[in-house]
Amino acid sequence: MAIMSETAVTRAGGSADRRAGTRERIVRAAAGLLAEGGREAASTRAVAAAAGVQPPTIYRLFGDMRGLLDEVAAFGFSEYLRDKVAREPEEDPVEDVRRGWDLHVGFGLANPALYTLMYGDFRPGAGPTAALESFENLHGLAQRIAEAGRLRVNVERAAAMIHAAAMGVVLSLNAAEPQERDPGLSEATREAILAAMTTDGPGETATEGDGRDRAANRAVALKAVLPEAGEGLTPGERMVLSEWLDRLTHDAR
Repeated sequence: MAIMSETAVTRAGGSADRRAGTRERIVRAAAGLLAEGGREAASTRAVAAAAGVQPPTIYRLFGDMRGLLDEVAAFGFSEYLRDKVAREPEEDPVEDVRRGWDLHVGFGLANPALYTLMYGDFRPGAGPTAALESFENLHGLAQRIAEAGRLRVNVERAAAMIHAAAMGVVLSLNAAEPQERDPGLSEATREAILAAMTTDGPGETATEGDGRDRAANRAVALKAVLPEAGEGLTPGERMVLSEWLDRLTHDAR
């Protein structure tokens, strides 16, 4: 079996490094043009000129402009996640949601063209890995609220509510002229969503006597810690109990 010489290995490695460097330079150039002039500014010719490459290089590395824009979106998510995961978690998971919401909205307003590419042009099943990581982070926050006994809805719905509302706020604000934006829209929407899905404390889900809502709140909390049941339940029993808890939650709504 032929073995590559040390020189050949070095050359192959250097070539791969150059390709990676060129790829990153093109992505950053496209992101910069997108930020400065929007989607129309990030044409093939403009990106190639900004990155110091020939237009065919873009097609060779990314297939087409759609492929390049997908990588720009992935780059945007990575930048967003870097700031989001770097902060220390709050002791109160609801407060963590508030901070995460404000970070999300702030990023979207500071990077409108990139945000629109990330969320306004998002295609199911074709999103960047960082987008999935972002939603998993949000799901984890909802899980913490449930474990604290403060979630009115199930974890999946809570995460979806926050995600949809925050995304809608950013896209709505970015669609308006700066002087016409409602400065209190983000906070008002955030607090309305939190009020709809959380309680002030464990067990405070409803007025005295509203047993169905209190049962639903406890069902959400129990399901959140069900994986910790260990060997106390068989897999089949866990599945049945999970279905019953879901039914209690849904029937109370």
